[in-house]
Amino acid sequence: MESSECENVSKEKEAFEEEEFEASAMDSLIDMPFATVDIQDECAITDVPHINLERSKENEWISKDQIKKKKKKQKDYQPNYFLSIPITNKEITRGIKILQNAIIQQDKQLAKAMISDGSFHITLLVMQLLNEEEVNIGIGALLELKPFIEEILQGKQLILPFQGIDTFGNQVGFVKLAEGDHINPLLEIAETAKRTFQEKGILAGENRGFKPHLTFMKLSKAPWLRKKGVKKIDPEFYEKFISHRFGEEMVHRIDLCSMLKKKQSNGYYHCESSIVIGDKNGGEPDDAELVRLSKRLVENAVLKAVQQYLEETQNKSKPGDGSSVKTQEADRNGTDSDNNRK
Repeated sequence: MESSECENVSKEKEAFEEEEFEASAMDSLIDMPFATVDIQDECAITDVPHINLERSKENEWISKDQIKKKKKKQKDYQPNYFLSIPITNKEITRGIKILQNAIIQQDKQLAKAMISDGSFHITLLVMQLLNEEEVNIGIGALLELKPFIEEILQGKQLILPFQGIDTFGNQVGFVKLAEGDHINPLLEIAETAKRTFQEKGILAGENRGFKPHLTFMKLSKAPWLRKKGVKKIDPEFYEKFISHRFGEEMVHRIDLCSMLKKKQSNGYYHCESSIVIGDKNGGEPDDAELVRLSKRLVENAVLKAVQQYLEETQNKSKPGDGSSVKTQEADRNGTDSDNNRK
């Protein structure tokens, strides 16, 4: 009897741990801007003719090896940068703050799951940039993207209207992008961005179709909520805002942002570079962007100069450098001449 009870307890514990693991995996999958790369069906191995058994086994081994390498590459893909469309319309941010406060009033624990108003954005593309060199390649890809976007928009402004609330698996709450003529150009820009970055050799994209959304809360920000029984966002918390019009955002900038670096003082993500879309403020330059780009140019120039100095110093200090080689060649030539004279 006791052993039977122990087995039941063990099974319940395993089931609970499995549920916790699945929930954790769900959080990481839907926790934007984090995402995973496109994954195709890698388990389907093409049939090999059995005429030559040895060749068949060899091909099967090569195929499995290629699959293993591909799986490892995809497993190692952890996006740490993303293209962001910042939300700057105060009407939208004010409406989201009212929504957040309404939810918190119904459950104060959810305050820790809210996104700060300085971080509101639309994620256009996620990617992995592992070092400074790849970040610079990403910046170059972003700059190359601008004329493509201008061609897509044909001189028109891209205005994004936000209306209503939805969730990803009741784990991430977001404000929906309303339907309209703005959807197609936005999707085209996202696809063009993905292609532009991938052509540069950058791992970019995710395993699901692009669904533009404006996140205002996510339970994964406060994992301890699950232990307190909060496993889902209750639809009743936001039912009054289900059709609410939050306002329109005129897209004027696309930023290359880091997911991991320290955020700016205003709560927005660390930004490596930006491109300006359209003529916001009558074409006046963005001072913050000019300062940011100038700073990066100076940093890159200093870094390049230091690297060049270190390489030159190392080359000079290496034994058997160019000068010693020339001296050895001269000595050899002299010896050969003496031998010829003898």
